[in-house]
Amino acid sequence: MPIRPWTAALGAASLALALAGCAQPMTQAPSQGAAIACVTPLQPALELNLYFGRGKPGGGEVSDAEWAAFLSEIVTPHFPAGLSVFDLRGQHRDPAGRIVGEATKLLTVVVFDAPGHRAKVATIVAAYNSRFGQHGVFRVEQPVCAGG
Repeated sequence: MPIRPWTAALGAASLALALAGCAQPMTQAPSQGAAIACVTPLQPALELNLYFGRGKPGGGEVSDAEWAAFLSEIVTPHFPAGLSVFDLRGQHRDPAGRIVGEATKLLTVVVFDAPGHRAKVATIVAAYNSRFGQHGVFRVEQPVCAGG
């Protein structure tokens, strides 16, 4: 049986959550100045996960072409060193209190310039909200050891 893209993404997300449970506890994130111990050649970094809901308030959803344009015009100039995008299906509570399911884009970026990333992320989120009438982008940040 072929593996569907969402199955692979779900498996990767599950693995990441499982591995996160094995991490050493930290009292302060790297973006706040504390260093984490990484094995060479890995370096302390910050993993950013931004969840972009694709549902539009007036109906319909952000199309693949609209997303591709947003990615190339707004996101890539801020993080040209690399990023990953996953297609997901998620749900959230909207401002009116309703549970809403929608297609979602998960953008993952690993940065070594924390807290320099904050202004970049704020610009990306503001542009997405403005361009597509969204009310927010869910954001997760976690310290990691990375390198390649």
